[in-house]
Amino acid sequence: RQPPPRRAPPAHRLPPARQGRRAHRRALPPLARGLALRPARPRRRADLAPATYALSRVLEAHPGPFRCVHLIKSCREEFHGLLTRWIELLAAKGILELVILNSCCPFDVILPCTFFGMATLTRLHLGSWKFPDTAGLPRSASFPKLRELGLCNILVESRDLDFILDRSPVLETLSVEGNFFTLRLRLVSQSLRCVQIIGSFFEEIFVVNAPRLERLINLEGWTHDSSCTKVKIGHAPKLRLLAYSELDPGNQVLEVGNTVIKAGTRVSPRTMVPSVRILALEVRFGVRNDAKIIPNVLRCFPNVETLHIKSGKPDQSTGKLNLKFWHESGTIECIRSRIKLLVFHDFRGGRSELAFLKYFFESALVLKEVSIRLSAGFTSAEEVHSKVASLGSRKRASETPIVRVTGWSDPQGGFIQSFKRGSEFSLQGPFANY
Repeated sequence: RQPPPRRAPPAHRLPPARQGRRAHRRALPPLARGLALRPARPRRRADLAPATYALSRVLEAHPGPFRCVHLIKSCREEFHGLLTRWIELLAAKGILELVILNSCCPFDVILPCTFFGMATLTRLHLGSWKFPDTAGLPRSASFPKLRELGLCNILVESRDLDFILDRSPVLETLSVEGNFFTLRLRLVSQSLRCVQIIGSFFEEIFVVNAPRLERLINLEGWTHDSSCTKVKIGHAPKLRLLAYSELDPGNQVLEVGNTVIKAGTRVSPRTMVPSVRILALEVRFGVRNDAKIIPNVLRCFPNVETLHIKSGKPDQSTGKLNLKFWHESGTIECIRSRIKLLVFHDFRGGRSELAFLKYFFESALVLKEVSIRLSAGFTSAEEVHSKVASLGSRKRASETPIVRVTGWSDPQGGFIQSFKRGSEFSLQGPFANY
């Protein structure tokens, strides 16, 4: 897969503004509740000068601390110097939540490193910047109170990402979208609870030691032609939700403990993650080698209660699996005795998809509900009925589970629509399609 084109962060990925219009109209205190430093869009670039200088005066006059500030870079050359000064003022007066967005090309403008001095910062989101080199920063540079970090379309290297994680001792949520460098992420943290990686290329995501980690989400990733992404799960005793990109042996590798999970892998207690309750997988059912991995992957998570399966669209079909394959694959414990909810996303009505669903109905003893979300390819109710009619006649292992067949609801074709939803722990499951 090739990397996606560079783009400004989409609005739905950015953290929401915390204040309404009334707060934005105020020029002077009380501004500690929230301040959006975004001048109105003028017809001429020269008109920005009065607005930016006015904002500088506001920041200099305000005693601090600030609760929430959004800084959006314009295309004026002198803006970078103003941004550096603004960040210095915020660091000196105190700031809790900060968003810094570069709204114009190029996206390789280096972010001022002065933001490393913000000791009071609890929430930081950066969009479309080049991350500063951390090699020359003093050892005292840190984010002692940072709990949420979001990086969208950031040019950052692995050593710099390691630096900011190491210097954020209470960080709970890490969100990354659209990186442009090949990265290796090693998670060693006593505080992290949620890691979200969307639309990015990581050579390796290694959960080394994360005793509080509850959610690991890696979706919509891409790889270079000759490379792959390895997701390795080490010590994560509280991991309850795992969302994993395509089950593709050529591009995506899942490793539990020190064992790579393949179609022929012998699953043992050492290759199991018993804490996971919600599992999301993308499978190209039309690619035989991809679909054959499903049984062993499911055996690695014996206590899953909610299973999300997204049917990926294959480049070309390379063989289909029938019901006989599933019967011969043996007992899958989580299907037989644990899974209560199955959500099948982007159902296309293919033979391999139907074989999987038939096996599921025949084997799942405690299944209570099945939600089949249709792909956008169906054109009529008659076509839908012709594809799913055979499921109604199958003998079911559980007592009359509820089966819902509904249209698609995610215009982007993915599981999760925003970082905020993915890290919202009050939601039992963050997936947008259900």
